[in-house]
Amino acid sequence: MTINQGGWRPEMGAASNDDAGATYTGNKALMLEEALLFEIGDTQTTGVDFDDVAGGVSRLGGLERNKEIGLAGLTEPQAVRHYTRLSRQNYAIDLGLFPLGSCTMKHNPRLNEKVARLPGFADIHPLQPVDTVQGALGVIAELGEWLIRLTGMHSVAMSPKAGAHGELCGLLAIRSALEARGDAREVILVPESAHGTNPATAAFAGYRVENIPANAAGRVDLDALKARLGPDVAGVMITNPNTCGLFEPDMKAISEAVHAAGGLVYCDGANFNAIVGRVRPGDLGIDAMHINLHKTFSTPHGGGGPGAGPVVFSEALTPFAPLPFVELQGKQYVLVEEETAGEHHASSFGRMAAFSGQMGMFTRALTYILSHGADGLRQVAEDAVLNANYVLRRLDGVLDAPFGASGPCMHEALFSDKGFAGGLSTLDLAKALIDEGFHPMTMYFPLVVHGAMLIEPTETESKATLDQFIGALRSVAERAKAGDESLKAAPVHAPRRRLDETAAARKPVLAWRAPGQAEAAE
Repeated sequence: MTINQGGWRPEMGAASNDDAGATYTGNKALMLEEALLFEIGDTQTTGVDFDDVAGGVSRLGGLERNKEIGLAGLTEPQAVRHYTRLSRQNYAIDLGLFPLGSCTMKHNPRLNEKVARLPGFADIHPLQPVDTVQGALGVIAELGEWLIRLTGMHSVAMSPKAGAHGELCGLLAIRSALEARGDAREVILVPESAHGTNPATAAFAGYRVENIPANAAGRVDLDALKARLGPDVAGVMITNPNTCGLFEPDMKAISEAVHAAGGLVYCDGANFNAIVGRVRPGDLGIDAMHINLHKTFSTPHGGGGPGAGPVVFSEALTPFAPLPFVELQGKQYVLVEEETAGEHHASSFGRMAAFSGQMGMFTRALTYILSHGADGLRQVAEDAVLNANYVLRRLDGVLDAPFGASGPCMHEALFSDKGFAGGLSTLDLAKALIDEGFHPMTMYFPLVVHGAMLIEPTETESKATLDQFIGALRSVAERAKAGDESLKAAPVHAPRRRLDETAAARKPVLAWRAPGQAEAAE
């Protein structure tokens, strides 16, 4: 289907998923078909008219446009309708359950958004005089204090921008601490059950990465870890709860073994939402851990918006933490940007960012924390774990749970494609869930499980919503086990059919070409 300024071009045909039910417009009731901007307008017209300006002196300093911009001209109603129609084809947390594992796509209370948009937070500038941003610095300091208390750690760096940035921050502090004692170690151990960013971060920090296998229960193989420890091992990066949705019961033993061998322990805190208020990582021997504020404390991530990854440190690593940090001196908050004598940041490795961090994330997170209180945060973790285990047990006998026999899961339930009829895969099940009105779960991750399906219902979903999702998942899974080949065509009710994702990734078309126009290499 192609649209132009003159109207529809029915000879092109409607881009419908059901030819038998094709309509003249290509629309299906309120599911509106939408063309590209270049098909709605054209480059020869404009949505507004301006008289040519004669004479005058340019103030563009030689940067005047020297050729046509090449964008289609649209009126304001056309532009508004185009993007509104596209937005109706998006799935969002405000529409339904987002079961993505390890992503915590949960409801974001509107109170948090309202606070983040207050002018005193939203409109400040990082170079304003310190005495004009005392409230903002106070928010950073109070949030940091909560994070220290909740984790049982000694200090916190608020400037890292997201999870992987926080991982790098922790490893740089570990490197600085080792170098300060003249210990040039070069290996970081990363278990198979850790987040995928962990080995990448360790390599970026200049370390050689070695894997530690998982045991049959999906946890770190403690004996294999101990056997590999030695004078070349700088530390271990461990995700707890891990990417299989399981708590590491040997965490204290792991920390003790690493410390005894002269190394340090980094914990990926992306799954802190499963244990907040229940377990303090500092009590488990952790030396550094990042916290995804945009996962544990309010703002769902994954949409390309700003994250925040503060890092909490043990007493041993506090002197090496990054700058800047906020400190209350007398009655005024001060942004400390230089190394200071004493225990705090005395040997800082430097900066992670130009300024203090993501103010919008800080205000949302603190609002979330203060709204819940300590008891409420504990309930958040308990409800997240309860919901995940409800999903896990309701699917007994329908989907294979590779670690289901090893006890309860934490915040996410892990399944495999074992038992599907030949030729049907996790991808087919996920695409069929779209027809049921659900965003698919995380697929094919973690890599230790074949055809993995990782489901995280979060604490904000009701039993009724979970029952509906479970019913849909059971229905699709039973079709996959019975060999229903129609699953390979799913989704059939979505605005578009299944794409050739491999071809789209390898040969993307990144620029629009008019019909008949030769396609340039991209």
